[in-house]
Amino acid sequence: MPKKLLFVVVFLFCTVSYGQIGGKYIYQFLNLVTSPRQAALGGKTITIYDDDVNQVHFNPATLNADMDNHLALNYGSYYKEVTYGTASYAYTYDRHLQTFQAGVNYVNYGNFEGYDENGLATSAFSGSEIALSLAYAYNIPFTDIHIGVNGKLISSNLESYSSLGGAVDIGALFIDQRNDVNWGLVIRNIGTQFTTYSGTNEKLPLEIILGVSQELDNVPVRWHLTLENLQQWNIAFSNPVRANSSIDGESSQEKVSFVNNALRHVIFGVELFPKKAFNLRLGYNFRRAEELRVVDQRNFSGISLGFGLKMNKLKFNYSYSRYTLAGNTSLFGLTINFSEN
Repeated sequence: MPKKLLFVVVFLFCTVSYGQIGGKYIYQFLNLVTSPRQAALGGKTITIYDDDVNQVHFNPATLNADMDNHLALNYGSYYKEVTYGTASYAYTYDRHLQTFQAGVNYVNYGNFEGYDENGLATSAFSGSEIALSLAYAYNIPFTDIHIGVNGKLISSNLESYSSLGGAVDIGALFIDQRNDVNWGLVIRNIGTQFTTYSGTNEKLPLEIILGVSQELDNVPVRWHLTLENLQQWNIAFSNPVRANSSIDGESSQEKVSFVNNALRHVIFGVELFPKKAFNLRLGYNFRRAEELRVVDQRNFSGISLGFGLKMNKLKFNYSYSRYTLAGNTSLFGLTINFSEN
């Protein structure tokens, strides 16, 4: 794979997907946030149970009849020519049992100038990846437990290399109606490659996520707490810039503390007026903040914010996420309700 494209892909997913155990897995675009609402809350929120059909991408158990005949379209631009988009549509065949969702995730890395190992110009090339998904959810009778599954067909084309794969997400959601608390658990990207890039089978970005959220009494606020990457405890790395130097000139790697590593699993978000036509959102991703933090300089990495505005059968969403001084992202989303009522 050409070095220039490889660098862009690795850099993109070490920032946008919050450094998913950087560079060990393929198809890492599957971990990009799927909507402005997700992005504004810090990403990977899995406990939202309402008519937002975007949530099914991260937890298929959130699929419900209120999403029936809703279509969501989202678009964002990452770092110049890299563009990303998602779409999601839900249909309820039977309001008690049969709810389905179809979705698509797509990323286009743009066009690149090609060079060989000697620095001589070759032909230009591009890179893109796409995943088509189909989800199903089921409410276990006489309980507040919802389960769901999401199957994905994945295609990746990077320069002259291509790969085809498949994955499954399995999710569960428990709704404590008395305390208005939702608990969610998801195992994402369980799958394999059907065809490889160059004969070597590579791993998909398997991830286990646990989440909880609650709407407060007498206050129009809902908070969201997400624990990401629970399949691996140690997700921290030593930053060479923060190496310690001794008096004799020797240097030692930065030691990441237990608490620091634990916090890198945490994402926290808050929604203000979550059930109103206009709502505000704020999120903080501890891992993104720590990995993109510049030594001795404040750049507010990890912070995200956004809003939602509903007008009749249309809802517009926007989010702004802070990454570095040189690279930040905005996502735009539109949800259309085609239902008669």
